[in-house]
Amino acid sequence: MTVLSAIGDITRFESAKKLVGYSGLGAGVHDSGKEHIEKRITKSGRKEMRWAMVEAAWRAIRISPYWKEQYETYLRRMRRPNQAIVVIARKLLVAVWYVLTKEETDEHASEEDLAYKMLVLAWDMDESARLGLTYKQFAKYALMKLGIETDITRFVRKNVPRRVASREETLARMEELGIAA
Repeated sequence: MTVLSAIGDITRFESAKKLVGYSGLGAGVHDSGKEHIEKRITKSGRKEMRWAMVEAAWRAIRISPYWKEQYETYLRRMRRPNQAIVVIARKLLVAVWYVLTKEETDEHASEEDLAYKMLVLAWDMDESARLGLTYKQFAKYALMKLGIETDITRFVRKNVPRRVASREETLARMEELGIAA
């Protein structure tokens, strides 16, 4: 929510680079006629957005094998964990821009990751926000609304078996409640 409220209307940013600059996660540059020097991040911009993205980056490297591999690559090169995590935070912010502007999903997330995220989202909502659907049905409904047609109904997360409703069960309940598919 911090990132979304700091961004506001995503159409203000014509490119991911503009959003990165707005957040202060972009590298500073000194250019003169004779030399080109890249500096540390500018830190000009939304302080709370930088903080939220760095925290999200720490979380991402713990959860996602892709982001963990990226972090370790930058860590080997930079040798400073805080610098490497800022690179991941910037890359995550670029991913946020693509998700919000192009309405694309994270190409590095597995079907299980997406199903679990929708289930967690449903747990935080009250019944009226879930449109009368159960947690499991709402998770499947959210996946269907995103255009993610996955057959997954069972998976294990944190050593606990999890379940989302089947497509047929969700469509039947939606018809019963008068929700358009």
